[in-house]
Amino acid sequence: MKNNVKNIVILISGGGSNMATIVRTAQQERWEQGYGARVAAVISNKPDAAGLVFAREQGIAAEALDHKAFASREAFDTELAATIDRHQPALVVLAGFMRILTPGFVAHYAGRLINIHPSLLPAFTGLHTHQRAIDAGCKFAGVTVHQVTAELDVGPILDQAVVPVLPGDTAETLAARVLTQEHVIYPRAVRTLIQAL
Repeated sequence: MKNNVKNIVILISGGGSNMATIVRTAQQERWEQGYGARVAAVISNKPDAAGLVFAREQGIAAEALDHKAFASREAFDTELAATIDRHQPALVVLAGFMRILTPGFVAHYAGRLINIHPSLLPAFTGLHTHQRAIDAGCKFAGVTVHQVTAELDVGPILDQAVVPVLPGDTAETLAARVLTQEHVIYPRAVRTLIQAL
């Protein structure tokens, strides 16, 4: 890698609050000086993703690759990988990237592709995790950072945080409580990984 810098590429689909938290943490903790790591690029599958604006304001390369412009999931993932690889990533971070990735894409980044999922995996893989936790009568919910494998939401767990499910919680109130912990553990997991690289 150029100058031995460990480039982090973050994929988003929307506002990118986890991406922004990782970027701010990297700046505050001086990851480039301390670990030789930096957020090199933010890429979204939605051209109007608000997170791209934040990334550009931070001087980070920000690109959109509209998945609707591609005939197949494989075609999109091939172009996405080519776009990511231009930044020579040491780590690819999914931060609210709302696409199911093809096995070929996942294999290409094996060991350096991570995701955050708003449940205590292995419970509640997939969507609507907060409502499903409430409906199941869970007393606790939470969030998991994990390595991405070809099977959805089952890769090795890197970090977790637990939050209580309170009486009267809705999916929205629980999601907000979980999000505060997402912003704690995702930068922490990324930092741990880049230190090990």
